[in-house]
Amino acid sequence: MRRTTIRPVAEGDLAALTAIYNRYIAETPITFDIEPYAVEARRPWLAQFDEHGPHRCLVAQEGDAMLGWAASMGFRSKAAYRTSVETSIYLAHGATGRGLGALLYRALFEALEGEDLNRAYAGVTLPNAASIALHERFGFERLGVYSEVGHKFGRYWDVLWLEKPLR
Repeated sequence: MRRTTIRPVAEGDLAALTAIYNRYIAETPITFDIEPYAVEARRPWLAQFDEHGPHRCLVAQEGDAMLGWAASMGFRSKAAYRTSVETSIYLAHGATGRGLGALLYRALFEALEGEDLNRAYAGVTLPNAASIALHERFGFERLGVYSEVGHKFGRYWDVLWLEKPLR
């Protein structure tokens, strides 16, 4: 049995992470991006992360297989939002249902301890019972639903917003 490694994202992970994300774009409403990315087009996304500070990305890997990632990103661009982050988690096809989401979120929130952060937010496209359960397991509370906020695959989708205190 291979051991799962959780570590900070590295430049060499970009192609694998882009492939994971592109599957969600093409096959699910979980992200509202509608066109898959070329690897180079995802480089600005990768550049926002650091091994220190509030914006982190951690990856899960077994051997050479990239299994997914969890990230904390800027919530909004205005300066007063600097103590808030939006979190996101994506797992490779076939890697769900193994507890990897919990492993990644646990590591992410441990890494963020001590940072000058007040709140984490997450948006979950509905329906998605597994993602809601994961977020609630980590202390996120439901704030409300943006009704029919996204249009993809010929229909409108609702997004549940959740909040987690970080202090």
